[in-house]
Amino acid sequence: MNLRRIDINCDLGEGIGNDEAIMPYISSANIACGGHAGNKKTVAKTIELAIRYGVKIGAHPSYPDKKNFGRVTFPISSSALAETLMEQILLTQEIAFSKGQELNHIKPHGALYHAATRNDDVASLIVELVKRNFKKSILYAPFRSKLADIAIKNKLGVKHEVFADRSYLSDLSLVSRQHAGAVLSDPDLITQHVMHMVEKGKVKTINGEEIEIFAETVCVHGDHPGAVATAAAIFKALKDKNYTIG
Repeated sequence: MNLRRIDINCDLGEGIGNDEAIMPYISSANIACGGHAGNKKTVAKTIELAIRYGVKIGAHPSYPDKKNFGRVTFPISSSALAETLMEQILLTQEIAFSKGQELNHIKPHGALYHAATRNDDVASLIVELVKRNFKKSILYAPFRSKLADIAIKNKLGVKHEVFADRSYLSDLSLVSRQHAGAVLSDPDLITQHVMHMVEKGKVKTINGEEIEIFAETVCVHGDHPGAVATAAAIFKALKDKNYTIG
């Protein structure tokens, strides 16, 4: 019996135009819900696609910063951040519920995600919000991050995430997009990168170090230029090694 299972997730509903093409190769969708991209109409459309393809539905909240696609540090008070995250996640959950679906997971986006991996206050705010209001949903978070550790301490479900198309530093943070080599583009190299993390439990950093990592879900960025080809290549590689996707 095959006991090996891995989730493939993708950030969708961001207006890129490739959502349906990616759906056959993923098992979870992180749906932009108005912070960095998206609105009620796009959330509903993406959820409908997810239902059609049997893909789990997740909320992908962000700093309220469409100008910078949620990818830069955003000055905001804790109360205002909690308020916008609540609005974004509720939007996704309410539309999902209206279509008879559950909200499987929550994954912060961009700069908020990175802040939550290393900042106790941001991580604690997100965990507390989820614990109070969305306890049935799990958090997608990096291995050994503040977000994952605090969520586990609070008995929230966590799925440890790795990134298919990004390079890593030795502290398991991602190389800044402003630096050369931060974003991987070749599907073959991306697949090797993913399989090394999934099968060996190791990631080779941009400096060539081998660092322990734990992969339960693999993220493909929907706005990556080769997102569809990347997702298809990872899906095939995992299937060829007898992994169950989901």
